[in-house]
Amino acid sequence: MSEPIPDARLLAVAGWDVPLAGRAVALLAEAVDRLGPWRARLESVGRALAAGDCWSGPAAQSAVAALAEVSAVTSAVGAAVEEALSACRRVVAEADQAQVLALHALAAGGPQSTVDAALRHAGRAAAAAESAGDALAGLGVRDAFAPADFQDLLTFVPVMGPFQAPAIPPPRPPVEIAEWWAGLSSARQGAAIGAMPAAVGALDGVPAWARDRANRLVLRQALADPATPDGAAATARAVAARIAEEEAAGRRVQLQLLDLPGDRMALAIGDLDAADAVAVVVPGIFNTAADDLVGLTGDAVDLAGATRTASPGMEVAAVVWLGYRTPSNLVQAAFRTNAERGGRALAAALDGLAAARRAVATPAPRTTVVAHSYGTYVVDEAADEPGRLAADAAVLVGSPGMEDDAASLEVPAVFDAATPADPITYATWFGESKTWERGYGSTELPTDPLEGHSDYFGPDHPTLAAMGEVVAGTRQPE
Repeated sequence: MSEPIPDARLLAVAGWDVPLAGRAVALLAEAVDRLGPWRARLESVGRALAAGDCWSGPAAQSAVAALAEVSAVTSAVGAAVEEALSACRRVVAEADQAQVLALHALAAGGPQSTVDAALRHAGRAAAAAESAGDALAGLGVRDAFAPADFQDLLTFVPVMGPFQAPAIPPPRPPVEIAEWWAGLSSARQGAAIGAMPAAVGALDGVPAWARDRANRLVLRQALADPATPDGAAATARAVAARIAEEEAAGRRVQLQLLDLPGDRMALAIGDLDAADAVAVVVPGIFNTAADDLVGLTGDAVDLAGATRTASPGMEVAAVVWLGYRTPSNLVQAAFRTNAERGGRALAAALDGLAAARRAVATPAPRTTVVAHSYGTYVVDEAADEPGRLAADAAVLVGSPGMEDDAASLEVPAVFDAATPADPITYATWFGESKTWERGYGSTELPTDPLEGHSDYFGPDHPTLAAMGEVVAGTRQPE
């Protein structure tokens, strides 16, 4: 009795070179990974040209338009190739399963159920391959043929305006917001900023340059609108004045947050998108942008200077983070309500800074949270949020007591500063743990014996230089 003739379809599946397909998918994935950072660098050049930072005039504007065109095409290509990559991964997975089953059926004369399963997986692989082709068809890719050059590609990818602003996604984690923003072309990013500046400016995960541009639009609108409430108008004037003075002094300024109705703002001295080290300064009670921004910005500038002294050549950004409504009276200060809200906002802000850099493959900065007085409670609450606190170090100065120990803050290094002349550090308003006690587990920073509660950032005291060393990463915990 003769052997049954093998199913020709099984023989074909058994002969597939699945490893070769897998290597091709890996190469495609590597290309996709490189495309996003390359586009981010290109768009950074475009923004510098548009601002006239390095070149101006008609030729520069032509270059800006050309870069915008390239960005739009790159965005379309990236989206299509990512979709094709997902389909190709399904091809490899299904083909591998199909081949294993086909070889088993051929070797053992397997049951019909094995044959059917092999052909079913083979069919799914074919369907996934067709999906990959469909994803690339919009770029003019047909069979083995693709557009010959950029001009040929332009016939398939419409890039000229007007550009419709993308819809702002519903509330999502900062990492998802960062990925959404990075997937937009520069033209669509610009359209979103122009159409919805308040929404874009408040999104943790959007890069600092975009939030700055959006929040400055909000600021200008508030200053120009006579119906702006008095309190919001006072804050807007204070922020605008601070920006003007810092920029007149030659410093880079980014308006990271501007929530006038909520009396919240964050102002960075330096470039958060490129800094090697970032210090997020969290003030305590009675601090508002309208009344205290001059002094708080001065502290941030001094801290950035101390960091550069500790590590010459380091790019530093220091943020005045009033991202929560600080207690305005002693009754509010006696409760943790403001700190709880601030903790949620601080955790999201830190996640957003990290995610925005990660989305365009920019190395993460060394991030240090420097909290003063009631601000240390905000850090305490931020550490209680899901996930680890996105910081490398925390500095607690003038703390009125903490709930747990230094390890509960979830950062690799915790430092503290407290002096006998600061009675606040003897309080246990919200916890029995005093940061200066050995059992708390933090590393003590140098102080002057007469250094008071508001003196830790003083240039004449040793604490400022030590905090700069922490931000730079040159001072290690004990």
